[in-house]
Amino acid sequence: MAPDQSSRGLLGARSDRRSFDKNDHSDSDSESDLDATEFLDHEAQTTSQPKPAFLSSPATRWKSSFARFLAGRSRRCLIVLVFVLGVWVLLGAGGTFAYKKYQQEPTYGLSPPWYPSPKGGIASTWADSYKKAAKMVDKMTLAEKVNVTTGTGWQMGLSVGTNGPAVHVGFPQLQLQDGPLGIRFADNITAFPAGITVGATWNRQLMFARGKAHAIEAREKGINVLLGPCVGPLGRMPAGGRNWEGFGADPYLQGIAGAETVKGIQSEGVMATIKHFVANEQEHFRQPWEWGLPHAVSSNIDDRALHELYAWPFGDAVKAGVASVMCSYNMVNNSYSCGNSKLLNGILKDELGFQGFVMSDWLAQRGGVSTALAGLDMTMPGDGVGWADGKSLWGPELTKAVLNGSVPVERINDMATRIVAAWYQLGQDDETKFPRQPPNFSSWTNDRLGVLAPGSPSPQPEVEVNKFLNVQANHSIIAREVAAEGTVLLKNDAGLLPLTRQGLPDAKLKARRSVLGRAMGKQHTGKFNIGIFGEDAGPGNGPNLCKDRGCNQGTLGSGWGSGAVEFPYLVTPIEALRSRFDASRVALHDYLVNKPPTSAMADAELCIVFANADSGEGFTKWDNVSGDRPNLDLQKGGDALITTVSSTCGGGYGDVIVVLHAVGPVLMEKWIDLPNVKAVLLANLPGQESGNALADVLFGDVNPSGHLPFTIGKALADYGPGGQVMYRPNGVVPQQDFTEGLYIDYRYFDKQGIEPRFEFGFGLSYTQFKYSGLEVTPRKAKSALPKERPSPAAEPPAYSTAVPGSKEVLFPEGFTVLEKYVYPYLRSVDEIVSDPYPYPDGWDTTQPLSGAGGAEGGNPDLWEVYVEVAVEVENVDGVAGAAVPQLYLEYPASGAEEGVDFPVRVLRGFEKVWLDRGQKKKVVFGLTRRDLSYWSVERQNWVMVVRGTYGFAVGESSRDVKVRGSW
Repeated sequence: MAPDQSSRGLLGARSDRRSFDKNDHSDSDSESDLDATEFLDHEAQTTSQPKPAFLSSPATRWKSSFARFLAGRSRRCLIVLVFVLGVWVLLGAGGTFAYKKYQQEPTYGLSPPWYPSPKGGIASTWADSYKKAAKMVDKMTLAEKVNVTTGTGWQMGLSVGTNGPAVHVGFPQLQLQDGPLGIRFADNITAFPAGITVGATWNRQLMFARGKAHAIEAREKGINVLLGPCVGPLGRMPAGGRNWEGFGADPYLQGIAGAETVKGIQSEGVMATIKHFVANEQEHFRQPWEWGLPHAVSSNIDDRALHELYAWPFGDAVKAGVASVMCSYNMVNNSYSCGNSKLLNGILKDELGFQGFVMSDWLAQRGGVSTALAGLDMTMPGDGVGWADGKSLWGPELTKAVLNGSVPVERINDMATRIVAAWYQLGQDDETKFPRQPPNFSSWTNDRLGVLAPGSPSPQPEVEVNKFLNVQANHSIIAREVAAEGTVLLKNDAGLLPLTRQGLPDAKLKARRSVLGRAMGKQHTGKFNIGIFGEDAGPGNGPNLCKDRGCNQGTLGSGWGSGAVEFPYLVTPIEALRSRFDASRVALHDYLVNKPPTSAMADAELCIVFANADSGEGFTKWDNVSGDRPNLDLQKGGDALITTVSSTCGGGYGDVIVVLHAVGPVLMEKWIDLPNVKAVLLANLPGQESGNALADVLFGDVNPSGHLPFTIGKALADYGPGGQVMYRPNGVVPQQDFTEGLYIDYRYFDKQGIEPRFEFGFGLSYTQFKYSGLEVTPRKAKSALPKERPSPAAEPPAYSTAVPGSKEVLFPEGFTVLEKYVYPYLRSVDEIVSDPYPYPDGWDTTQPLSGAGGAEGGNPDLWEVYVEVAVEVENVDGVAGAAVPQLYLEYPASGAEEGVDFPVRVLRGFEKVWLDRGQKKKVVFGLTRRDLSYWSVERQNWVMVVRGTYGFAVGESSRDVKVRGSW
């Protein structure tokens, strides 16, 4: 989602509502999209037969629009404006490419068309909800159907998104709120650990529990729809600004974590929203005008990579019954995601059998009729291409489009039905759990009193908008568990950890002091001297200093942007450590800056140093971090701090523990091999219980069981060309070609034979685990293709296709209108344009149904278990702890003989198993047909390799294989 601000670039004052007139040929799968430039282009069209905007390229329209804008101005004004434009172009483009680059026409609309949009209601699991929805929608007027599908505008409600109600049939206004790790803009809520920390737990139960607790708070705050979880970005680029909102750089891990979170959220009746569909992998150029360019970046992906990587976790979420999917800002293959019929109609609604509704990210909709035809069901926040201007691409324009036949009646019926069915599916018709009233908090003010539509300048009565209801309950327990289990122990030389309240066990303390005494020529006596170093250990100026957490100061608990929340509190590491160490035995000295005096380190026998790396959503910049990180270095001098402490602690002989809080991988080569850096912990983004969770691990109250959800390389270049953020545009539509295909993160490292610093899945424990007795049990015979697509388990609702009368769309008599508020009504039917709508190429060609589809999540056969792999896991040393056996699949070599390229291995199973000392348990992995298949571009289906042998490697990381088997 985008930030709290009223307008963007040039659009706020100069866009108009022309998305449904005769010149709107904006389908993203045809030759052009309706985008920002087309809105600017329409300004001076006054002739009787203007050249349709869709006949010219975006670059041509942009130039002609500007030329008209200059017409009639004085020579002096012309010179000034040309100069301003030149400066704007250079700044917006990073000053790196000439004006002629803007003249290059982008190749537009490379995704094939897929029409018509499939109707919801084919899944047996949704059948009852669709029957109820059909009865309600059948009674709605056209205005009510449009109201349900259109947001009311930015800040036109108390939550970040509200659609309109259908009052006469009893459908309420839905309240939509960020975000993935807590309730954004709300008071008295829990700031849970971020998604990347959840992924690092590799714990399905905690994934579910966090989602459930999150939903309880949302429901009690009056929210219908949570805008999370996030599985896109996937993490193609390790420096991507929003990777931390997701669960890791692997589609299987993302899919399981996303699905468990969806199940947890929806177990409480709150609608989950899986986002961002799809390939929203970087923040640079993610939206038109946000980076000075009139277009968003295009993620150009091949069909196989799209299925096996980027769309994979969305399939898990659909199978889990997710109510909503949010389409992303970026283009995919030069078509905006929220208007890409192949993505929304073909893959999401047909192939994956999605039964809920597709909503746009906030202002991600770039066309009117085109997006409705392409499968978009709800537009948010309701404004079109400018923030808070009240000029919707739908609203009254959608009303006109239905009346003039541009949008078929059956499409608007399906849009409304999908939304109402999701409401019934989650039991939100139960008014005891979901009262039909605004939320009990305001996203826009902390005052008790306020107005219900603060974005409107119209006079409004003040009402109670903040009731300050505390919904935290005991959710701090779950937050602490996730933060502790999501902490990854990367290094622990000589078993330095865990610590004790006295610092070190007596035997270790005596040995340590003996070593220091010989090295330094003096014997340490008395209290054990421990130094704490680094700004990241302390409170800074408080966790909520910067809006949306858009700066890096104090200890890092989350990234920034719409995925962040107001911290109710943040337990800092220094606070927790002070409470844990025995003050009668330990002298604790803290220097909560990144340039402490070296004299402070000389007498320390143990040094704990903290450093971090932050990033976030692209609407905010901090220091040199414009959403995406510019590199993988620690920030604010973190590397220099660690090396200085290492060389100075105890005269260079003291033990050093490094603790990192980070949004993703960080480079460690400057200090990781220093001899006195004995222990390293990656605590990821731990949320409000940060210090307590860290202390739990450091002191051994929790045996570390976190494992990396991404690879930590030795250099950014190790991630390959596909791992590099595009910081400079290469055209008016930045083209980002995903030429690496399947090879991101550990898959790329494996293919290229690159040695990582710490591989995907890596994580140490205070104990040791033994793996043995691997068994492979076939459950179904191999076959190349899944069973035939089944007939629908239920029939979609049927409605009259007659165009409704115009009387039901006029403003009701005496209706009070708020300025900038988006309504579905018309002032007069004279506004309706009756010229034929120029439907896109492929509109009249009904596409064949996918053999991979047929039910919620796809062809049911894809979810059948075809082989089971069992392994014995035993705790053979130390203390009780949790093992994380990971199953990696190795495809048969015969696939390569048939011209199919496969990664060395791919994750296809994991479990977290608690084991007492000496205890042994059997872990069974069930591999589905989808797990064993690859996406065939030629057959357009999931294909299992029949010839040859599948390999199964089980171990503790992608490279630490303990036992093997085959099938």
